[in-house]
Amino acid sequence: QVQLVESGGGSVQPGGSLRLSCEASGDIFVINNMGWYRQVPGKQRELVAIITATGSTNYADSVKGRFTISQDNAKDTVFLQMNSLKPEDTAIYYCRADVYTSKELQGVWGQGTQVTVSS
Repeated sequence: QVQLVESGGGSVQPGGSLRLSCEASGDIFVINNMGWYRQVPGKQRELVAIITATGSTNYADSVKGRFTISQDNAKDTVFLQMNSLKPEDTAIYYCRADVYTSKELQGVWGQGTQVTVSS
């Protein structure tokens, strides 16, 4: 089993910053990709940013230039630095990892962390 534990969510005013962290633990052989998704009530979960094991990144157009995804491979941790936050960034943010365990490739989700941007 692989677990993802997220931290760093909270409330911030427009224009502020937050940094999310997600640490993977458990039966990990290799982590292929790690990423952040977000979801608001009544809407589908959407990709925010993703990073591969080699460090290649991809971002949703709505966050390009404001959000930065990075990783610490030694600690199996991914980060999302969110700057210039807008009210429309308010959502539950979920971490996801595609992990090769000792047995199989698993897609694993974290429990989610709330980000609220409001004045």
